[in-house]
Amino acid sequence: MVRWRTLTGLLTAALAAVTAGSLTLTAPAAASAPDGTITPNVVGGTPAAQGEFPFMVRLSMGCGGALYSPRLVLTAAHCVGATGTNTSITATLGAVDLQSSSRITVRSNYVYRAPGYNGAGKDWALIRLATPVTNLATLPIATTTAYDSGTFTVAGWGAAREGGAQQRYLLKANVPFVSDSVCNSNYGGDLIAAEEICAGYAGGGTDTCQGDSGGPMFRRDANNAWIQVGIVSWGNGCARPNYPGVYTQVSYFAPAIASAAASLGG
Repeated sequence: MVRWRTLTGLLTAALAAVTAGSLTLTAPAAASAPDGTITPNVVGGTPAAQGEFPFMVRLSMGCGGALYSPRLVLTAAHCVGATGTNTSITATLGAVDLQSSSRITVRSNYVYRAPGYNGAGKDWALIRLATPVTNLATLPIATTTAYDSGTFTVAGWGAAREGGAQQRYLLKANVPFVSDSVCNSNYGGDLIAAEEICAGYAGGGTDTCQGDSGGPMFRRDANNAWIQVGIVSWGNGCARPNYPGVYTQVSYFAPAIASAAASLGG
């Protein structure tokens, strides 16, 4: 079973080249995740408009993220190394086109990975940026389960088909909530129900995929503002029937995320 939806190793240099404005990326069909499994852009997606999701972040290791605050990016734990000083990550923001001359690039200076993360559950992390990004909207996180159902939006620069290449332009798609019981049945009991939330169509066709790990799953709140309910985590392939995407359930970790953010300076 495919677990992570991130790309590491061989693709890192290629992704950096795309962000820097070189020729269109032609990537290997797949890459290995930190645990050695093959990992999972948005399948079945459509192009996002410039400025539609200003909080979206592309990370140089081949993951996505969301701007939690001007200095912090919320992403997946499996996208980063251990907690501590880290100046190796470049965040690209402010443009749907990774080669746009108007894109913003900022280096990291610190990574905070969820305490106790061991590859199963607790799949969240914060990346602190060396300088704040003050001209882009941030994405608030859900602090209750009130929004953990309905139809969600996902977006990313990952592969548009299973085993496909990373994308230059941001894609978006809508996916419906899948109950814990159905999702757990599909995955043979591998779901950590309290910590994870599933979304996708029974017939497949639309899903997050390779390179979307760490990106947000979000929806409108009661005030019609975007709110983040999930973090792209894992799944079996991309957009396969009866295998919905599995996301970190942000509401469950909201207090821990807020506490970590405060410790990092907001």
